[in-house]
Amino acid sequence: MLFLSTMVMGTLISISSFSWFAMWMGLEINMLSFIPLMNEKSNPLSSEASFKYFIIQAISSMVILFTFLVSLISKELASPMNMTLEIMFNSALFTKLGMAPFHFWFPEITEGISWMNTLILLTWQKLAPMILIMYNSYSNLFLNLVILSSFIVSGLKNLNQTSMKKFLAFSSINHMGWMMGIILLDQSLWMFYFIFYVFTTISLILMFKLFWMPSIQNTFKIMNSNKSVKLFFFLNFLSLGGLPPFLGFFPKWLILETLWTENQMILALSMVLITLLMLFVYLRLLFQSMMFKVSENKLMTPFSNIFVINFLNFCNLMGMIIFSLILNS
Repeated sequence: MLFLSTMVMGTLISISSFSWFAMWMGLEINMLSFIPLMNEKSNPLSSEASFKYFIIQAISSMVILFTFLVSLISKELASPMNMTLEIMFNSALFTKLGMAPFHFWFPEITEGISWMNTLILLTWQKLAPMILIMYNSYSNLFLNLVILSSFIVSGLKNLNQTSMKKFLAFSSINHMGWMMGIILLDQSLWMFYFIFYVFTTISLILMFKLFWMPSIQNTFKIMNSNKSVKLFFFLNFLSLGGLPPFLGFFPKWLILETLWTENQMILALSMVLITLLMLFVYLRLLFQSMMFKVSENKLMTPFSNIFVINFLNFCNLMGMIIFSLILNS
């Protein structure tokens, strides 16, 4: 509980500070608090994952500190960063986020930690770096290239993915691309998308933890064992893919509309075309689940788990109805 509290405190220090040093210090507090949470005696892979996480985050923090010091020495702290420093600064933050092409560490670490730590890594640990990008960056070609590469890499890597944790990691990279596309133009819309992303991720990881789904094949087996579980995955995967009229379509539609009004037509069109690859991945996954044959002895699902599943299905369906009414009004 202590490490969880200091992890939250580190993030709050970073996003609420007006000092470069305090921002950096908050990131370090957050990192050093999360590493003990990653270490679990029951999981032999967690030690290796936490060590990799420490190395990557420490190198990224060194680059961030270096850009701050160079800015101070050159007396450009009060003015916008020059292009080289901004690229270095953003590259370090993109590495912390695990966005492509700085994603090399991200899927491997998610594979080596527990579901709850995966949830923290995919949600809370994204918050501080994204807000620092929002405060200190400008829309440029480098940012657009990172966004588009995140879409391409996430779609290609998930085509033949077998691990559910890695599947979620690459899906997270895809959603980071959407959030980076809007974060400098409309902060309220970015927050709306982030809340949707967090809600969907919590729902999926809660399901994976309840039913123990380490692989996609195991997920198919669970999906076909219960109609409520199958409905849950259909709603969430199609929502993550952004297929209308599911819940995930509405924030993506608003992002594309905002990009279009801000004369970012090329970026918006590129995002639509490339993200179709990720939608294909979600649809193929669902079609494969329908073709998957379950053994005659169906899995017994506890009543409490069924209640949780039905509640999440209800929230998802209500969200679809509410946003449809709002947009049509």
